[in-house]
Amino acid sequence: MNMPSESQGAEATTAARLLLRSLFDAALEAVDPMHCVSAHLPPRPKGKTLILGAGKASARMALAVEAAWGVSGGGDFGRNGANAGDGASDNSLSGLVVTRYGHGEACSRIEVVEAGHPVPDAAGAAAAQRMLDMAQRMGPDDLVLALMSGGGSSLITLPAEGLTVDDLRDVNRALLSSGAPIAEMNMVRRHLSAIKGGRLAMACGAAAVHTLVISDVPGDDPAVVASGPTVADQSQPKDALNVLQRRGIAISDAVMRVLQRGASAASGLPVRGQGSREVRVIATADTALRAAIALAQQLGLEVTSLGGGVEGESRDVARQQAVMARDLRANRPGSGRPRLLISGGETTVTVAGQGRGGRNSEFLLSLALALHGERGIHALACDTDGIDGVEDNAGGYIGPDSLRLAAALGLKPQALLDNNDAYAFLSALGDLIRTGPTRTNVNDFWALLIT
Repeated sequence: MNMPSESQGAEATTAARLLLRSLFDAALEAVDPMHCVSAHLPPRPKGKTLILGAGKASARMALAVEAAWGVSGGGDFGRNGANAGDGASDNSLSGLVVTRYGHGEACSRIEVVEAGHPVPDAAGAAAAQRMLDMAQRMGPDDLVLALMSGGGSSLITLPAEGLTVDDLRDVNRALLSSGAPIAEMNMVRRHLSAIKGGRLAMACGAAAVHTLVISDVPGDDPAVVASGPTVADQSQPKDALNVLQRRGIAISDAVMRVLQRGASAASGLPVRGQGSREVRVIATADTALRAAIALAQQLGLEVTSLGGGVEGESRDVARQQAVMARDLRANRPGSGRPRLLISGGETTVTVAGQGRGGRNSEFLLSLALALHGERGIHALACDTDGIDGVEDNAGGYIGPDSLRLAAALGLKPQALLDNNDAYAFLSALGDLIRTGPTRTNVNDFWALLIT
């Protein structure tokens, strides 16, 4: 791969950013539900198939199911599909999936509802109740195909008995600002929910339940993704209470009563009277990274991968990766080829300021400060769902000139970081990346190019 020399300035920056963006695009393509759902579909049942899903990828996952099983606007479910030919009726498929506002798809048989994320709303609660009602009507010859992805925890927020959506919204906001990792957040959510932590699977009774998961959490535990509506919860209410107390989160009397009731009703799925249960994780951050690494190697880069399970405070992870990038630059192999430091994960931001920006923007601003204009290092950090936090960008770029250009604009990068205002930094430089909703969702994607 021929990169312009560092002395060529703007041309080198443009080439580096085009390369980084091509790697991100390859990663997104690898985890597009249209490419990764069909191979994992179960055989169709004798009876009905009900699709239930939640998450930022769920609508596209539903569309992929319809495509694989030959569903058209006029019906004929199964015709020309991967599992066609078993004599199921044209009306044997129905369903409901809930996704974030703006992340929907036009499905033929599966209803798509859009709801609030990351703060839940009434639309998500109403859809969750409908899911439970639909599941309870399924019989022993039927199949429930659950399509779960990141974001589902907020999108199907059905309060446990004694709670309201406002109770859950208050806890959710506090958790989002606390710096708690996603596993802790979703443990709390499971114990305040009437549908998460395996409760949706319990409602399916004797019907078979087959769950496909696109994971956005480190470790890819399906009980954590969307708070596991079809996966048995192995934690206890006291564990959730411990998280809230350790994070200094004040809770209402109603929330306290729910968490003090005792053992969770969904601590294990019922042994008798239930159909078969299967859970498959079909796409992860590592799936995305493998695709990007393959392309990078084709382009002649030397690749160092940290894997897809990186966790920690965004600004701290950025400082660590700045050290690694400097080391790679100082110890380039004899070939002199450009190096790529690539990783994925789910970092956190402890919000102390009043600014704008998600964890990827904060990662980039902290990285720019840590690199302090180190020549020859360019970086991209993006959320694979296309939305960094609650902003209109997926993430952005930084390069060797970022701090110099910011100073010329009168910006004070450290003050912006202190105020959690990384969006303002990247926006002023014209370095935001806007993809729009990608309709998939694995962990964040970070790539540092060392030339």
